[in-house]
Amino acid sequence: MSTMTGTQYASVKEFYKDRSIFITGGTGFMGKVLVEKLLRSCPGIKNIYLLIRPKRGQDVHLRLQELLNGPLFEKLRRDAPHELSKVIPVSGDVTEHQLGISEDDQETLMEHVSIVFHSAATVKFDEALKLSVTINMVGTKQLLNLCRGMENLEALIHVSTAYCNCDIKDVAEEIYPVLTEPEHVIALTKVMNAQMVDDITPTLIGNRPNTYTFTKALTERLLQTESSYLPVAIVRPSIVLSSLREPVAGWVDNLNGPTGIIAAVGKGFFRTMLCHENKVADLVPVDIVINLMICAAWKTATSRTQKILVYNCCTGQQNPITWKKFVDLTFKYSRMYPPNGVIWYPGGRCRNSAVLNKMCMFFQHILPAHILDLLLRLKGKPTMMVNLQTKLQKAAKCLEYFSTQQWNFRDDNVRQLGEQLSPEDQQTFMFDVRQIDWPSYLEHYILGIRHFILKESPDTLPAARSHIKK
Repeated sequence: MSTMTGTQYASVKEFYKDRSIFITGGTGFMGKVLVEKLLRSCPGIKNIYLLIRPKRGQDVHLRLQELLNGPLFEKLRRDAPHELSKVIPVSGDVTEHQLGISEDDQETLMEHVSIVFHSAATVKFDEALKLSVTINMVGTKQLLNLCRGMENLEALIHVSTAYCNCDIKDVAEEIYPVLTEPEHVIALTKVMNAQMVDDITPTLIGNRPNTYTFTKALTERLLQTESSYLPVAIVRPSIVLSSLREPVAGWVDNLNGPTGIIAAVGKGFFRTMLCHENKVADLVPVDIVINLMICAAWKTATSRTQKILVYNCCTGQQNPITWKKFVDLTFKYSRMYPPNGVIWYPGGRCRNSAVLNKMCMFFQHILPAHILDLLLRLKGKPTMMVNLQTKLQKAAKCLEYFSTQQWNFRDDNVRQLGEQLSPEDQQTFMFDVRQIDWPSYLEHYILGIRHFILKESPDTLPAARSHIKK
């Protein structure tokens, strides 16, 4: 462990003492884990201001209560309930002018906040470009304006994605040049109507697979050109799955990425997918990403540089798992911990050939769905299988791009940061991906899907197991 040059080592926990944090995207999958971890492991923290969008007649205080009452915060509610009162909701919306934050709230933030985590983004891969630009790019621009007014700002951590440079196979921890400048794209989407933007989208995004990776790459470029003198760092996770350890192993709360497909595999109605088995699946647990973000803020604040440091938060370099191993293990645990009401024995295959996969999809997904819907209709029950299969096909299509290719994400900055931490900080804010034991991790992931997403209690397991034996 090296201490910082010429100064005494200040621990991560100490660093956060008496500081106030502002978080965008705090109600999202990663944002929640960030809030929980900061409250639990940095008890000296002053306040966490959370940007929350008022939704369908629910004011932001109600939405915050709902958030803090979730299973993720159970440990804190039990052991340190007073910490929860440090979370202060700020009403706003990333798509609006000045993030939709009132002048009073802006003044509060500018006066008190010293660390900002920006994780608000649309994670819909196929989001319309106009909306994707507004949320991912214009939102970041508005945030930079707010940050310039923060007199005590010490770190702004921007959450990007490892796949924003997916047109390159060997991805270093640097910001790559883009073909169209962010300003031009923003200007285009402002003057054109939605239909026009949709028409030129394929030309604009070029050889990137979707608007998500395109706007994420442009946002990095935007930070590079517009964040002069601001202490910025970028964290780029790969495919984020359930938590490894904290606050509970296997916690997951959305169906993004492979999760929805795996839930369908467990239920027995997803059996074939286009996927190159020997390629590396770059998957990373959510709590590892969050720990890295917290430490990246500490590093950015304690050793100021002119350059924006980028951290590729990935597993492919130090602890790779192939798609084959990933799929085999998820089948194994889906049979060991089946959900209730499985309609077919969990199993299936990865296909290398798109043609073969299409045929299998027809016979194993589409045809059975139509038959099951027909039976439901005859019983006078609402139909849903065809609808569900359509959604799953869409999810599988999005994932195909990533499951049929392989990237090499360098993670030198991540390793260096890990080496600079004290042994205690390395333990409290663990982001060493070599510590992931894939079989045990995926076992908890499957259990997490069963428990947190399908909301099935552990005592229904014996019945579910005897059901799939039949």
